[in-house]
Amino acid sequence: MSKTVLITGCSTGIGYVTAHMLRDRGYRVFATARRTESVAMLQAEGFESLQLDLDDSNSIHQAFAEIMQRTNNQLFAVFNNGAYGIPGAVEDLSRVALRAQFETNVMGWLELTNLVLPIMRTQGYGRIIQNSSVLGFAAMPFRGAYNASKFAIEGLTDTLRLELMGTQIYVCLIEPGPISTQFRANALKALQKFIPIEQSVHRDKYQAVLSRLNKPGPAVPFTQPPEAVAKRVVEALEAKVPQPRYYVTFPTYLFGFLKRILSIRLLDRILVKAGTQN
Repeated sequence: MSKTVLITGCSTGIGYVTAHMLRDRGYRVFATARRTESVAMLQAEGFESLQLDLDDSNSIHQAFAEIMQRTNNQLFAVFNNGAYGIPGAVEDLSRVALRAQFETNVMGWLELTNLVLPIMRTQGYGRIIQNSSVLGFAAMPFRGAYNASKFAIEGLTDTLRLELMGTQIYVCLIEPGPISTQFRANALKALQKFIPIEQSVHRDKYQAVLSRLNKPGPAVPFTQPPEAVAKRVVEALEAKVPQPRYYVTFPTYLFGFLKRILSIRLLDRILVKAGTQN
């Protein structure tokens, strides 16, 4: 019987590519998405696809219940992937903006994970794979809401890994750097929705942010396609004992190394420069 994997955020990018890669490898993939048109597209491509909106508890519970009914309460793995970023300086973030960021990137993941865990405990095995970011351990300016959400995911994931020690339920973090997806297009919409650009003391700096988000092609060097992340998901699923963390892209390896050897002040200077380049 095929191993079953539940993936969130499959409309484009990492989730979409991972769903295809895993299906090609023989997994039974439940490819979920927030928008009904995305679900219809995935169904037309032959996926078992359901609507799952990470901002909506009812949507999470309904999708999960349907999947459990179809699989007779069996689930090998969940890949928490659906997320987006709200760019902006910390002093321009409202409570509403930060709450919106955490509802999708943290609260929705936590709620789904806590539905999955009793199933995995009952069957005696499972994999929980969290798609974090280099920004989950190395913060950059004008990404405060997203940095905070990924730092939160890393903290929750590390804690969960400790709490599951001694079981056959493994918890992994994937930590990509720049990946070619719709992330920038979605971030641009979020910036315009949540950040008062014209009233901000950082108004001039936001022009650089807008330039980066509107830039065609890769915005920064070392950008890789979403397949690079999907391959790491495969590794986490198929290793006998998966690693706690999987780096993706050169910047993640670089900043992981620099964080270990540099003083905080020196690393801060590098992160400011890296985070404000066009």
